[in-house]
Amino acid sequence: MTPASTSPTDIRDLFAKGKSTFSFEFFPPKTPEGADELFKHIADLEKLHPTFVSVTYGAGGSTRDLTHQLVVRLNSQTALNPMPHLTCVGHDEAQIDAILQKYADAGITKILALRGDAPKNWTGEDPYKHFKYAVDLVRAIKKFNASGRHPNPRGFAIAVAGFPEGHPDTPNRVLEIERMKAKVDEGADFIVTQLFFDNHDFYDYRDRCALAGITIPIVAGIMPITSMSGMKRMAELALGARYPAPLLRAMNRTNGDEAAARRVGVHWATEQCRDLLDHRVAGLHLYTLNRSTATKEIYASLGVENSLALG
Repeated sequence: MTPASTSPTDIRDLFAKGKSTFSFEFFPPKTPEGADELFKHIADLEKLHPTFVSVTYGAGGSTRDLTHQLVVRLNSQTALNPMPHLTCVGHDEAQIDAILQKYADAGITKILALRGDAPKNWTGEDPYKHFKYAVDLVRAIKKFNASGRHPNPRGFAIAVAGFPEGHPDTPNRVLEIERMKAKVDEGADFIVTQLFFDNHDFYDYRDRCALAGITIPIVAGIMPITSMSGMKRMAELALGARYPAPLLRAMNRTNGDEAAARRVGVHWATEQCRDLLDHRVAGLHLYTLNRSTATKEIYASLGVENSLALG
């Protein structure tokens, strides 16, 4: 496949051209040693020329500064195009405005707006006093864009989270889609989904969004399983990720062999990606857990190395 141009492109224009984007997610290391280790993997992934990379954000200040530092470092020291996460937790309007201004000044072009979870040991005022839902954060980013203070006249591209298996706090699936529609109506530009292991869940979610009049691009979140223990942790972190029976049978056949379990997990994720591309997914977002090996293997199997995005 012919490599796409790596020159900066507004992701909204890329989606408008019908391109499938490729992106990764990192989380901020908590130590300088961790940061150095992460950048070793980033150097490997940078060679794949992803469309963008996202950086997670700890609630209540747990990794707030670390997120900003990593985003700025990625933007200034690599060719990667970072998209920071931003949550409602513990922020007032002035704080959100100041954070957005910092990112605008640093040349950041996209934000993932999330409600976020308050830390279990939260002791301050209501963490959602000023921003109750992600839709409120989307509205604030749109207001910042309208102020003209971003060097890009169009301001930040705004991403929001989608949940193919259902939002853990919204068991009413009709209400869930209504809330997504509200975020779109307020100015969200694209959706990045939580991880899932059965593509039927994604296709059903995409169809339900379309029926509700949600036409913005939906990027599929994929996390390759690389160990049995990681599979169990993943279910906890994803608040009940559903493992399809064929995947469970394949994992059971490994009889505890971690190398075999990793092969099964990476193969499953690769086949998910292949099928999603065949069904014209707007993009693939790989949760890397700050490692590069599995992601590189998936890229090699798909034949999409060195591609910013594919038509």
